[in-house]
Amino acid sequence: MDQSPNISSWHAPITRLDGIGPKLAESLSRLIGGSTLFDLVSHLPHRWIDRSLKTDFASTLIGETQTVSGIVQDFSVAPRGSKLQRIRLADDTGFLTLVFFNSNAGYLKRQFVPGSEMVVSGVIEDFHGQRQMTHPDYAVPISKMNSIPKVEPVYPLQAGLTNRRLHGFIRQAMSQLPDPGEWIADDILQKESWPSFIEALRTLHLPDELSHEFWDKPRARLAYDEALARALTFRQMREANRGSGAHGFPDGNAALPAFSAPLPYPMTNAQTRACEDIISDTSRTIPMQRMLQGDVGAGKTTVAAFSLFNAVKAGYQGAVMAPTEVLARQLFESIKGLLAPFNLQIECLTGRDKGKARQAILERVASGETQILCGTHALFQDGVEFDELALIVIDEQHRFGVGDRFRLASKAMAPHLLIMSATPIPRTLSMTVHGDIETSILDEKPAGRQPIDTRILPDSRIEDVFSGAGRALNRDERIFWVCPRVDDDGDMPSALGRYAMLKELFGDAVGLVHGRLSAKDKEAALEAFRRGDTRILVATTVIEVGVDVPEATIMVIEAAESFGLAQLHQLRGRVGRGSKPSFCLLVYTPPLGETAKKRLQTLRDSDDGFYIAEVDFKLRGPGDILGSEQSGLPDFRFIDLSRHQGLMEMANNHAAYLFNRKPVDLSGFQPLMQLLWKSDLTQPQV
Repeated sequence: MDQSPNISSWHAPITRLDGIGPKLAESLSRLIGGSTLFDLVSHLPHRWIDRSLKTDFASTLIGETQTVSGIVQDFSVAPRGSKLQRIRLADDTGFLTLVFFNSNAGYLKRQFVPGSEMVVSGVIEDFHGQRQMTHPDYAVPISKMNSIPKVEPVYPLQAGLTNRRLHGFIRQAMSQLPDPGEWIADDILQKESWPSFIEALRTLHLPDELSHEFWDKPRARLAYDEALARALTFRQMREANRGSGAHGFPDGNAALPAFSAPLPYPMTNAQTRACEDIISDTSRTIPMQRMLQGDVGAGKTTVAAFSLFNAVKAGYQGAVMAPTEVLARQLFESIKGLLAPFNLQIECLTGRDKGKARQAILERVASGETQILCGTHALFQDGVEFDELALIVIDEQHRFGVGDRFRLASKAMAPHLLIMSATPIPRTLSMTVHGDIETSILDEKPAGRQPIDTRILPDSRIEDVFSGAGRALNRDERIFWVCPRVDDDGDMPSALGRYAMLKELFGDAVGLVHGRLSAKDKEAALEAFRRGDTRILVATTVIEVGVDVPEATIMVIEAAESFGLAQLHQLRGRVGRGSKPSFCLLVYTPPLGETAKKRLQTLRDSDDGFYIAEVDFKLRGPGDILGSEQSGLPDFRFIDLSRHQGLMEMANNHAAYLFNRKPVDLSGFQPLMQLLWKSDLTQPQV
């Protein structure tokens, strides 16, 4: 899809702007999530400051950012040894003292000339009944007052970058970007009272007034554009899939009882329903695109194993992709165990397979001898060729970009796709977020799964937790011990500090794993814990997803108030996988705020992941859930799921209407698609 000149300008690199060199561009791209002018102007403010000029000092509000003008009346040079300078401004209603610390006195004298009129903007303070402003944000002569924005956007920042500097870059970018044109019909624009796309961005970045209404309509316009681009993109992908013939698996109804007969436990009704959904989808020559969404411990791996068994029984190969080497090998072992009665050829390929061993695996996969291949990103690298791949299973789907799925899918002719997520998305969001994919939900726990006794303890009772750990070790049980950070910072418990303390108490029974370890060392630490060489594993949240040790019966989470609710639920799900009673101890540091208290109480009182996801979404508020790995949700530019669900539904309906018209004509939406297609998607062909 060739880009029009107007759209090409939006995708120009940020290094085109004055003041942005390669080093700053690299740092800035981490903040804005990309390296183009569009990425820069898509970085929206999270609040705005009113800097309009007040009439006089008397009308200013204490504790608020205010902008005023006054005559420079007095300049107090700091006494020798002092770091303080004071400047007094006067107007008809009184005085305002400006306070500077460690400032260059010569510079201040040149700037604040007695008798001149200055405009200053900053927070007004009350100092012994007198108005004061410490280090004004702006201070300019009255002749340059237009250099102070009437309304100043405030952006999410990172170290080393000031708000004023970032706003300057965005202002510069907005002055260079051409109008991309209009793709929304006039009747919709009028009905919704929406501005154009570029006007929406200008209003948010360069506003002239401050009111709730001023940002609501522009933000809704941008959110709708993003939702529509997303809906059209996925519609195109789905239509392309429908047009390419997949391999049908005709004997699924016979495969299910054959698969379930040797299982050591009966499948739940939810698992059976999911398997029947998969049988129905894969019996056709239209490629399946189905999400298997289930709470921790709901039995997703069993359903995945059936789908792979069904593919192999039909004479084809299956592939399983997991986000990390540890999870890939664990999934490999689980699937291999579930399919052991059928003597299938199952292998695992990860980055650690090298040389002749790797080549041998590749040859067996290419020949069709290997029927199921598990692995990481290594599966879609060059050199990995399948004989007849017909089914792809992707675990923890939110850890992969959509592009990763399509690169793996390119290894086959229209393969069926099953993607799994252990993070329940609130039911109210599921259709709007994953409207492009059919969903099967596992909302039951398999037989024999132990309930987890969840308790809330203040950190003053940590000695009791140590004692309980000792008793558990005497019963030959294992313990996860989670800390919020790796190193001590004097504020929160650290994995290194707790490891050292527990090592003194329990010696070599204590292991350690955290995110700074190499993949090899992480896997070694987890494997030692699985084997029982270590029986207390001190960890950060690297063990949050997928680590399966049935002998683990206690999960200790220190500084539990610092974790999100969904993350706490994921961590708790690491225990309760065996036959013994299990416990989750939420250790907190008093006093607890209301939100933190609600989180911990919700976890104590419920083990329903979907209910917990709903509460988590409500507690975390607008925008907070977006982009978070634990949320499992897409990282949107403009959409806020807490208030734009209606717009997403409207965009999905709009896309459906466009694709139901024959022939499908999307020519008017080319600028939108060229501008807003996600970087992790295969670029749609319009």
